[in-house]
Amino acid sequence: MTCGARLLVLDFVLAFMWVWSGTLIKIFVFGTLGFGNDPVGEIVKASFSILNMFVFAFLSKIWNGASYNPLNILSDAFSGDSSSFLFVAGARIPAQVLGAISGVRLIIQTIPEAGRGPHLNVGIHHGALTEGLLTYGIVLISLGLSTTLPGNFFMKTWISSCSKLTLQILGSDLTGGCMNPASVIGWAYARGEHITKEHLFVYWIAPIQGTILAVWTFKLLFRQPNEENVNTKKKSE
Repeated sequence: MTCGARLLVLDFVLAFMWVWSGTLIKIFVFGTLGFGNDPVGEIVKASFSILNMFVFAFLSKIWNGASYNPLNILSDAFSGDSSSFLFVAGARIPAQVLGAISGVRLIIQTIPEAGRGPHLNVGIHHGALTEGLLTYGIVLISLGLSTTLPGNFFMKTWISSCSKLTLQILGSDLTGGCMNPASVIGWAYARGEHITKEHLFVYWIAPIQGTILAVWTFKLLFRQPNEENVNTKKKSE
């Protein structure tokens, strides 16, 4: 199996596992442990969610960059060449979408009471702005951590996980605070809502725009000074 094909399989597996992990955490905390929807229950759920993000970050690291979220690989692709972007957009993202859809279908078949996934509880423009801003925030944080803490896996994952959880809580009552188009389309496909205007605008177009804006902002804040220094040195020589 080639490296590209192996990466597609791992993307599929991680996306499949991700939708299952969220469901299993809810069942374990609110069902098995018996916590309610009170502050204590939410704190326990948040703790397991952070631990879950650590597990997936570790899997992504040992699996050579495999990912369950299209936005993670899009931010890198926007910074790379056209061939890497075409591979991400044409192969890796569809693999993640298929993994999420397969995972949700199996969840619904085996655990019907698991729920129906995130819902849009506000208007389409409000929802799109929310998901776009949340995505902008988490992508910018992730890019910044990759630059400032390149070799510190624990600290980078800890800050990223806490940031993502905070942003998710802020957007949970509005859009679900998903910041993951593949995961959302899994549930939307199960409800037959995957091609609606609301789903496409709020959970795909807005997050992708937020990712592009975050990459541009990152380049402006972190890379431009370096380029200016290089140009200054060249002029001085």
